[in-house]
Amino acid sequence: MSERVRVLLSEEELDQRIAQIGQQISREYAGESVHLICILKGSIFFTCELAKRITVPVTLDFMCVSSYGSSTVSSGVIQIKKDLDESIEGKNVIVIEDIIDTGRTLKYLLEDLTKRNPKTLRLCTLLDKPDRRVTDVKTDYTGFEIPDEFVVGYGLDYDQRYRNLPYIGILSFD
Repeated sequence: MSERVRVLLSEEELDQRIAQIGQQISREYAGESVHLICILKGSIFFTCELAKRITVPVTLDFMCVSSYGSSTVSSGVIQIKKDLDESIEGKNVIVIEDIIDTGRTLKYLLEDLTKRNPKTLRLCTLLDKPDRRVTDVKTDYTGFEIPDEFVVGYGLDYDQRYRNLPYIGILSFD
């Protein structure tokens, strides 16, 4: 079985939309600072590019949360593989996610982070797949709404491959 990747969102489209989100966050948090929580591994490209475009002071931390493993569908079992290194109490926190599909992982994560008493807690996702949603999750910043396809690139992977593609592509198997 061979794998094929077809471009869904170009590098230029991604760059333009990330700049817009960075401007929006900068306006909304003018005079304050934001603490970005990058959800590893898929969000690393998006988080780095977004952070460069935010003009208010930015701090970063990382979490690793998984419900996929080496499959193309969510297992529904959520694991925190790496927790935060520092407290988020009293901070303006923005969780940065690569993609939201079922919403289970983010619902679990946001409930957990709310208990840690941030000043504000918002969610930013590069990609939103609403057709797959089984749990209601409110996003504050969304890059693109996409169809129910398995996508790779720009940090998103299939079995740890394709993360380095500079675009978002639809992965198909022939």
